[in-house]
Amino acid sequence: MTRFATWLGKNADAVIALVLAITVAVLGVGVKLPNEAEITNSAILAVIGLLATSVLRDRNRRIPVEAEVRDTLRASSTTLDDLSGRLTHIEGFESVLSDTKRALDESTVVRVIGGAEVAQVLEEARRDTDRWFFKGGTGTYIRARTLPECVAAARRERRTLLVRLEILDPTNVEVCEAYARHRRSVAEGPDATGEPWTLDRTRKEAYATILASCWHKQRFAMLDIDIGLSRTMTTLRYDLAATRIVVTRDDPRGEALVIDSDKFYYSWVSAELQTSLDQARRVPVEQARLAPLDDEPTVEEARKLFEVIGIDLAQGYTDRDVIEIIRKALRAKDPYE
Repeated sequence: MTRFATWLGKNADAVIALVLAITVAVLGVGVKLPNEAEITNSAILAVIGLLATSVLRDRNRRIPVEAEVRDTLRASSTTLDDLSGRLTHIEGFESVLSDTKRALDESTVVRVIGGAEVAQVLEEARRDTDRWFFKGGTGTYIRARTLPECVAAARRERRTLLVRLEILDPTNVEVCEAYARHRRSVAEGPDATGEPWTLDRTRKEAYATILASCWHKQRFAMLDIDIGLSRTMTTLRYDLAATRIVVTRDDPRGEALVIDSDKFYYSWVSAELQTSLDQARRVPVEQARLAPLDDEPTVEEARKLFEVIGIDLAQGYTDRDVIEIIRKALRAKDPYE
């Protein structure tokens, strides 16, 4: 009963309107009642009053609802502002995570390999490469393996080969002497080639690299080779191929670094090598055509070559010294064997 009374209180206007509608309907079907006109007018006034009451009640109900909606919107706006700030912090954190992940990914690509693996990694780098950049001491390994094998592959596949070499300036006695002292300080006695490092050997090795480069250029027209002579020495050797960079030291048995070409550090080193080469003294290899070299160059041919490219041989060099330079140029010993 209590529930019915509560329901009736909430819906009284609708119940009254329903009763009045039934009454008017009864009148419409012909039921005769006394004072029908007055009853009809009263019913109409009652319905209008009920409608007005409903409108007022709905308006009174709407006011607190609207206030509640406004309060809810204000609270939502504050919450959204807080959420926006938190999202900004989350985005910053995600950026840090992304940079950290990239740094970790890049660091894993700089691989460290043992000395026993260096020769194999360099051999793999020579396969199908269309370029080779080198910066180091005198370029013994360049003469022994890199130039001959890269040129042979390019000739076989009828494609161009780009070579950039930066070695010690053999006419600079100070830097050659510094290099020889450094090599003697880290390894007593002869190296893997069977020779000790002296000023004379350092200069002849560098001369031999220049001679070998010109010799290969004359025999393979699609070889684009550039040589720079440095006035400063480095303890590292950089070998850059199309697929990787191999960074070694003067000890063939020591560890080495390998950087793959799809990592950003590869382009950094490539730019560094090119910048360093641009600052070195350039050897005009294109002038070598004025001094043709036989398959087995003679002493006179070798002397003529160094003359036309503007590289002075050391004073006092005898024919025996020039013959030694020719031997080193074309039959260099592999320091990794």
